[in-house]
Amino acid sequence: MAARRIVADNRKARRDYFIDETLEAGLVLVGTEVKSLRGGRANLNDAYAAERDGEIFLYNAYIPEYTGGNRFNHETRRPRKMLLHRREVSRLIGTLKRGGVTLIPLMLYFNEQGRAKVEIAIGRGKKQHDKRATIKERDWQRQKERLMRRDH
Repeated sequence: MAARRIVADNRKARRDYFIDETLEAGLVLVGTEVKSLRGGRANLNDAYAAERDGEIFLYNAYIPEYTGGNRFNHETRRPRKMLLHRREVSRLIGTLKRGGVTLIPLMLYFNEQGRAKVEIAIGRGKKQHDKRATIKERDWQRQKERLMRRDH
């Protein structure tokens, strides 16, 4: 996984959700989308994944139009089909139907073979007090490390 080239990272996802499980999925893209991604300009901040017709789609992920593209350039926020094994799709749909969880894209990247992949997570939404507790815990860990360094 060392040759992974990250194009977009959804940093707000880990702040707003408890991450239960992560999966790697492929994406069905058109040529201008791939070229635009290779330029490194994409945004996953408001993106989510959901089920449609027995398949999983990525919604609201922003991939800007390719500047060298012509009139056949892609739509920037179109739904994009995610490539997963049938068993994974069935399991994800079952998990989503039970409720209380959502599929969040964490990052968009190119793998070692140069294929565009998206890392999605099954997440449960955090409440405001959960976010505060996470921040408090992180600050305490930082403070402990400072104290340990100062003592040694």
